[in-house]
Order: sequence, then C-alpha cells, then structure tokens
Amino acid sequence: MIDCHAHLADAVFDADRDEVLGRAEAAGVTTVVTVGETLADARRILELAESDPRIWPAAGLYPTYLDLDDAEKMESLIRKERKRLRAIGEVGLDRWKVKDEEGRAVQREIFGRFIRLADEVDLPLNVHSRSAGRHVIAMLLEAGARRVQLHAFDGKPSTALAAVEAGYFFSIPPSIVRSRQKQKLVRRLPLDCMLLETDSPVLSPSPGERNEPANLRVALETIAEIRGLSAREVAETVTRNTGRLYRPR
Repeated sequence: MIDCHAHLADAVFDADRDEVLGRAEAAGVTTVVTVGETLADARRILELAESDPRIWPAAGLYPTYLDLDDAEKMESLIRKERKRLRAIGEVGLDRWKVKDEEGRAVQREIFGRFIRLADEVDLPLNVHSRSAGRHVIAMLLEAGARRVQLHAFDGKPSTALAAVEAGYFFSIPPSIVRSRQKQKLVRRLPLDCMLLETDSPVLSPSPGERNEPANLRVALETIAEIRGLSAREVAETVTRNTGRLYRPR
C-alpha cells in the first residue's frame, strides 16, 4: 500500500525516520508520498528521496503562507525538479485559519498558479481544503484540473460529489476511527475514488499521539468495516486507485 500524504520530513521524525519506515513496511506500506509546506521542506524531501526509494517526493506551499514571491520560487523549483517529483503538494485553500478576504484572495491566486502548473508539468495535485471544500472543488473544476487528490477532506459528502464525477480522489486518514464526518464520507463516496493517507505526524487514531505511516492499516480496516468488505478487497481497490493517480514515471 501507499501512504498518499505524510510529512516525513518533519523534524519530529529526525531521530527515528528509518525505524518509522521499517514499521510501515512491516504493516504493508511500501511507499510514502511525502509532502511539504515550504521551500525548505521541498529541498529536504528531495534530499531524503534521493537516498530512500520508499519516499516519493512532493513540493508545495501550504495555503497559510501568503507570499507571492515564495509561490514564484516554488513554481521554479517544481519546474526544475519535475522529473524527480511525484506530486505538487500540499497546496490549496484554508478558510479555517485565513478569515480575511484579502488573505483569501492571495490564497486563491497562489492556488490557481499551482493548478495551472500541475497541468503544465503533468503532476497530480495533493490538495488541502480545510473549511474550504466547496471553494477548492469549484476552482479545480473551473480550471479543468485532471489529476487531483483531496487530502483529509472535511466537507459534506454532497459537496464531494462534483469532485467524484470529475474523477478526483479522496484520501482517508487513520483519524476516521474518531471522526463521524470521515465515516459519513466513506459511507457515501464510491470506493473507486478513495485513497489512504496518514498525514503523519498528525491525524493519528488517538488524539495527541504522533501518527506514522504504519497506521495506514487503521484507516484501511476502518473503511473495510464501514463498507462491509474485507481489508484485502479495500487494499486492492485503493492500491489500484493510487496507481491511476500516481501513474508510473
């Protein structure tokens, strides 16, 4: 299985990253799409991926960084490293932290740039949409985005349906065990649009505990229980879904 969204370059993993990846492999997680939030993150992730093929590198500017210059630098880095990167992320909108209209306008401009860039360099978008699901989906659809992962989507299933129809994917984290919203999402959405993620080190099964990719199995087993399927059936489907989005280079 592939963890489609985690922050393995976070300093919280510096002391035991190899052990974390070892536990992930023991749990059946062979690969981790490692996303970043800043230029420094992107460079660190590329460095880690150079020496460890279990890490698939992504680069993006987290939506609370409202700096157009940094966005331009990130675009340049992505163009330069397009052959090494597996995704652009994480990028998107965040209306939970950014509440003023001026800041939200900058968010939209930056996100729009990354949507266009994803099409230019043919990479999937790994998208953050906290309290902004409807707005994110509208922007993606308007721009004609093709390869999209909506990570830890916190909106209503009805809001997600337009994205499902467009062929977008929704990645489900281990916090589904304690999130009624995520459970509703899994009940309503087709299994063919689901991926698995951990968002390590956050969104763990237990609040306050450091999350890690091995916990992907918690999300898998919870989805299987909700849908009345075996874990094997769910694993096969989400792995196939992942291959459709993160197609071979």
